[in-house]
Amino acid sequence: MRLVPRLATEPLRPPRPATTFCQTFLPPAMTQSTITSSALPAFTTRVLPVIVITDVAQAVPLAHALLDGGIDAMEITLRHAAGLPAIEAVARAVPAMHVGAGTVTRPHEVAQVRDAGAAFALSPGFTEALLDAVGAVRLPFVPGVMTPAEVMRARERGFALMKLFPAEQAGALGMLKALAGPLGDVRFCPTGGVSPSNLGQFLQQPNVAMVGGSWLTPREALEAGDWGRITALAREASSLSARP
Repeated sequence: MRLVPRLATEPLRPPRPATTFCQTFLPPAMTQSTITSSALPAFTTRVLPVIVITDVAQAVPLAHALLDGGIDAMEITLRHAAGLPAIEAVARAVPAMHVGAGTVTRPHEVAQVRDAGAAFALSPGFTEALLDAVGAVRLPFVPGVMTPAEVMRARERGFALMKLFPAEQAGALGMLKALAGPLGDVRFCPTGGVSPSNLGQFLQQPNVAMVGGSWLTPREALEAGDWGRITALAREASSLSARP
């Protein structure tokens, strides 16, 4: 399954059917000439692990463990200094894994994660300067939003897929249902408060493309190198997110 680009100059369309959840990661600066030469992420998972890596040596075996569990994309955050080299390690050693950069909050970080090999990036929010940087380097990007006003502003900048964060504090399922009416042409990746117990409820919402969560990569499992446990958690998430 490949992500299908939508030019920022095209009119926004309603969400796609659930069988093609990926909408657009494309930053608004993309043009027709650059789209054809830009490889977009083609992952199939609807559950995106949100990961804090504190030791670069964890990165490659973790990527393999997730792949073994049926998850072919991962978000390595910049919350720790090991994040950037971990992204580079996975991008080089595990080509089957679509590695993205998370917690990208400063404009200069956009070029850094792109140069490290990130296939896409996400942020807990956005600023105009951050979106300008994204457009300048043409990196597939998911801006973070929490309010209708932020959704509208990101949509004005050409984005149709956004990260609802923190989802639980923003109203979780209730907020997603409320947004679906007036802002039905936007899709979300709720992150924060998602777990195996409510994963299915989130993914049943028509305006939810995928979910993000940290439960798939517990810190103690990473520190112990318990890759079998992580594979088991990934398999569980893959099963719970499978379409009927």
